[in-house]
Amino acid sequence: MEMHEHHGVAPDSPEGKRELNRLAMSATLHCLTGCAIGEVLGMVIGTALGWSDTATIVLAVALAFFFGYLLTIVPVLRSGLALGAALGVAFAADTLSITVMEIVDNAIMLLIPGAMEAGVTSWLFWGSLAVALAVAFVVTVPVNRLLIRRGKGHAVMHQYHH
Repeated sequence: MEMHEHHGVAPDSPEGKRELNRLAMSATLHCLTGCAIGEVLGMVIGTALGWSDTATIVLAVALAFFFGYLLTIVPVLRSGLALGAALGVAFAADTLSITVMEIVDNAIMLLIPGAMEAGVTSWLFWGSLAVALAVAFVVTVPVNRLLIRRGKGHAVMHQYHH
């Protein structure tokens, strides 16, 4: 894996595997941050307005992608990349990760009885959302690990972090 080799660490060594795991967890935490902002905002708006589960989830997913991409685009723009190129980096870095995270967390919200109908003042709503996001994080770490190992996903952003 090129990413580790330029750090002087063999990718299949214990140090290389630890570094890959660290990078995957960091990338997933980055993804979780954007997803959580959008997911929480969408769930709160949709639930507070009494929208259907479908409408609420559509809004939450749209906002999760918006904030997920935004958290990537801003630092890439600061590194000097043009907007079009920054958008390309964000799409390449985050699309699969956000997609997996959104599928998992919204499926869990739908599977927990009463979670979507509980309302924003309910512990059931907030507890369910916290569990959904935590499970989504755990499921998405191996996805990001595989992407980074193959030089994809957040690996494409690596050159813009400095």
